[in-house]
Amino acid sequence: MKPEYAAKVRRTSLRGQERDRVVTMPGLAEAMARQARACAQLGSPLYAAILIRVAEDIQAGGPCAEVLSGYEDSSLDDLIALRLLGGVHALVLAGRAPGLAAYYPSVGGRFDPEQPDACWPTFRATVAAQAAWIRDWLTRPPQTNEVGRANLLIAGLLRALSENPLPVRLLELGASAGLNLRADYFRYSGGAFTWGPVDSPVVLADAWAGEAPDWLVTAAAQHPTVTVVDRYGCDLTPIDPLSYAGSLALRAYIWPDQTARMARLQGALRIAARVPVRLLPVGAADFLARVDVEPGTLTVVWHSVMRQYVPEAQWRRVEAELDRLAAASTSDAGFAHICFEPDQAGQYQLALRLGSAPHQVLAQAPAHGLPAMECLSSACRD
Repeated sequence: MKPEYAAKVRRTSLRGQERDRVVTMPGLAEAMARQARACAQLGSPLYAAILIRVAEDIQAGGPCAEVLSGYEDSSLDDLIALRLLGGVHALVLAGRAPGLAAYYPSVGGRFDPEQPDACWPTFRATVAAQAAWIRDWLTRPPQTNEVGRANLLIAGLLRALSENPLPVRLLELGASAGLNLRADYFRYSGGAFTWGPVDSPVVLADAWAGEAPDWLVTAAAQHPTVTVVDRYGCDLTPIDPLSYAGSLALRAYIWPDQTARMARLQGALRIAARVPVRLLPVGAADFLARVDVEPGTLTVVWHSVMRQYVPEAQWRRVEAELDRLAAASTSDAGFAHICFEPDQAGQYQLALRLGSAPHQVLAQAPAHGLPAMECLSSACRD
C-alpha cells in the first residue's frame, strides 16, 4: 500500500481570513523521489539532491506542498517534478533568483556533490517567494527538444539514404521547437564516423560507444551531405525558439548541471536563427493525414521520445497514416519512418522502416541520445 502524505497548508479564504487545512498528496512525494533516482541515473546529482528534499518538504507541508497543491492526483506522465524544476530553473536563467544561481552551473554557479544539501535552503526560499511564477510554470508541458537525440535520427536517415538516395522531405512528429529538424547542420563524431559541417556550433562528440557500425560509416562516406528540400513538423504546443519566451522554456528544461547539453542547445538555437522550419500546432495523426509521398523525393517522418505523450487511440491513427504512406511509396516516391523511442522494457531504440518493409532496430542509446550503440539481434527487441 502506498503511504498517504498529509500536508498542513495555510490557505486564504474568500473573506481574506487565513486558516490551516490538511491537504493529502498520495504518491506525490513518491513521484519526486522516483524522479530523483532517475536524475541520479541520468547524470544530474544536483536535481537528484533537490528532489529528495522536495519530497521531504511535501511531507512536512512546506512551500513545495503549497505550490504543488492541486496536483495531488497528477500521473507520472504529467512529469510534475520536471515542471517544478523547470520553473525554478527559468527563474535562475531570467536573473530572478540570484542566490540560487550560485549553485547552478548553467549560469556559472557551482554544485558540490560533497555538500548536496547546501543549495536546499535557497531553493526552498525561492519556491516560497516565487510561488505565483512556479504555479504558472506547472501548467506547461516539459519540452526539452533534446539535441542529443539527433545522433540517432541522423544515423537512421543516412541508412535510409543508402537504400534510397533521393532528396529528402523531412517531417517531425512532436517537434517542439523543431531544433532536430536542423539535424543535418550538426557535427557528429565517434570513432571512424564523422559527419556534418566542420564549423557547426553543435558538436555531438563521442557519438558512439566504441566503434560506430560499419553500415553507418559507409553511409556517411556515400552521403557527405544531405539535400533537404523541405522541413516541417507538428506539435500541439510548438515553441518559437527565436522568441525570448521560447528560448527560456527550452533552456529551463535542460538540467542545469549538464552543461554539455546546454552548450548543444545554445548552438542549435544559433542554427535555428538561420535555418527556417515550419511548425504546425496540430496532433500527429491530423498532421500526417495531410501528407502524401511525392515523386522524386524521400519523405522521411521521424520522432524521438514523444510516443509516451500520445493517447493510445490517437497513436493507432498515427500508425494507420504511417501504413498508408508506406503502402503508397515507390522507388521514385520513397518513404521512411525513423523513430527513437523506448521499448516495453524501457530501452531506447532507433528503428527504421523503409517503404513497406518491417521496422528494423538499428541502435540503442540513453534517453538523451549519447552515446549510441549498435543493436545486435540478441540485444534488441523489435
